[in-house]
Amino acid sequence: MQRPSRIDTMTDHPYNRRAFLLSSASSAAVPWLGASDVFADDEVLQSVPHSVPQSVKALWADFDPRNDPLETEILREWTEDGGVFRLVRYLIGHFKGKPARMAAIYGFPEGTKEKLPAVLHIHGGGQRAFLHEVKFLVGRGYAAMSVNWGGSGTGKAPFNSCEKSEPGDPNTDWGEVDPSQLNVQGYSTMLPGPGQFYEDREHPKNNNWYLLTLGCRRGLTFLEQQPEVDPQKLGVHGYSMGGNLTMYVAGTDDRVRAAVPGVGGQGWRWQPHEYIGGTAQQEHIRGDVEVFRKTMSFESYAPLIRCPVLHRSATNDFHGWMDDVYRTHGLIEGQATRCAWAPHRNHSLTPEVAVTMPLWFDHYLKGRPALPETPASVLDLAPEPVLRVTPDIATLPVSRVEIFYSVDPDPRARFWRSADVVCEGGDYIGMLGLHTHDLPLFAFANVVYRLSGPESMAVIPGYGEPVSEVCISGQLHTQSVVEVQRANPKLTLSPTRLIDDFGRGMRDWYVLNAGNATHQQVWTRKVTDPLWRGPEGSKLQITLKMAQRNSISVVLHQNEWRGYRGPRRTYVCTREVGGEQGDQTYTLGLEDFESADGPLTSWGEIDQLGLCAYFPSPNKRSPSNTTEQIPLWRGEAPKYLRLNWIEGP
Repeated sequence: MQRPSRIDTMTDHPYNRRAFLLSSASSAAVPWLGASDVFADDEVLQSVPHSVPQSVKALWADFDPRNDPLETEILREWTEDGGVFRLVRYLIGHFKGKPARMAAIYGFPEGTKEKLPAVLHIHGGGQRAFLHEVKFLVGRGYAAMSVNWGGSGTGKAPFNSCEKSEPGDPNTDWGEVDPSQLNVQGYSTMLPGPGQFYEDREHPKNNNWYLLTLGCRRGLTFLEQQPEVDPQKLGVHGYSMGGNLTMYVAGTDDRVRAAVPGVGGQGWRWQPHEYIGGTAQQEHIRGDVEVFRKTMSFESYAPLIRCPVLHRSATNDFHGWMDDVYRTHGLIEGQATRCAWAPHRNHSLTPEVAVTMPLWFDHYLKGRPALPETPASVLDLAPEPVLRVTPDIATLPVSRVEIFYSVDPDPRARFWRSADVVCEGGDYIGMLGLHTHDLPLFAFANVVYRLSGPESMAVIPGYGEPVSEVCISGQLHTQSVVEVQRANPKLTLSPTRLIDDFGRGMRDWYVLNAGNATHQQVWTRKVTDPLWRGPEGSKLQITLKMAQRNSISVVLHQNEWRGYRGPRRTYVCTREVGGEQGDQTYTLGLEDFESADGPLTSWGEIDQLGLCAYFPSPNKRSPSNTTEQIPLWRGEAPKYLRLNWIEGP
């Protein structure tokens, strides 16, 4: 198809690239601050040239996302699956005197005759603008755009072109700056550096997140200028690093009417967190940490958000620490918020959690039915710890209530015990059995509701089957060791050698590549919990049933995310198993596990256990330097019957 000529869809605006003085900005020109906000305090002084901003408002006071012409280029246009799609580029702005341009995929339903709500999708780290994200929303009656912020044309090799790009297509080009992942240090610094940094002095604008947020806000300008878009109905969502950017955009731009960050976007990443055995923090900031906190940290953006926010995440996410997500949400004032947590997972979602995103936008941008309210919950410690949950039964019928609790303060590595739940009137009650008063307690509930009809997410990889349920999570309850000891609850549990008899299926596990027997993996963190930790001198025993003989890898992750406790290592034992009638039992000792970092000497620091159809040899550190062939699975997947410790004191 012949490429259309370059067009400009932006109306004329006075061109003022560095309008420092707030007095030159009106509330109409800055779609984030009302007039009373602009002049509310002495932050006006922070917008004077050569000063360093001391707040989010001061940092963004000199930027008007509507000011510059977009200079839009349509690189390609096509129709597919009932939608019109375009590969486009627009002007982000000028930095150090040179333009920066963003590539993106834009789409809308074919034959659109009325104004549509529109959603901006922001991809995650190492990814790119995705057509399937746009197609999914277009199929639901939205205009949508996926920006390619990770692309780079800064004189280095082209990086992360859009999904529909062809050789020779212009990519995102940041010009004289580079906030892409080719400039990794830029995410945690405000210091000046080589050419890719914006300022020649310490300043928050040197941080990658500032420039990326600016580029995404220009994407909102693109959307509101499209003839098929209702500019009063704009949403934004993103995953991982895109979840971070979703929070930044929602906190600086009141054109956003609904936001859905995923596995990212929580505050206090600069703060040391005290855990058992040491401290951990996500980011070590280079520069004035206090200035970073006030201008770039999410807890400073949350109070400025003026739209409903739903956070999709995984309870053990390495990037979006669960406890800090709740802390951040607690700072969003006067707006509806929800959380939906996929239990036991890291950086992935279950279907009933994933589907909350389109349903959130359907309600706030289309006026469709609302999602249920956050379930009310009360935690009582005495005489025995109990979590009482009251779902929102007026919105959707309850399918089930799951109550989880843990004694591990590290959100990345904690094992979430499942409480047995009983229904009492309209409440659901879970007994949170404890074995000690010397550990803290964490608890929350997932209420899973039945949808009125199935929701298709088949366009998005990994979601083939229609989704018939939706999950809304309750508040996170936290009790310190002091509070537990003061309440002195009855202790009802003791450590046990039985890890799992699988009588409740895979309740305490999460499954990867389900249905693909050659690549299927099942994982649990149960072995990091003191109730199920391996005693010294014990061995691991696995009982299963499998008609055909296959190779299974038992994988142990030691100190996963717990660098404060010791080195992070992976140990693997691969055995040929199965091929017999009846139950088959295999016993493994410490000496049976291999690692590239030395022998396994104790079960005491194991955080995860996986039963995998295939796992790379531990003596090969990456797929690029191994010639191992993945064996094809024969027959059905194994039926696991028992996992336990034997022998030992």
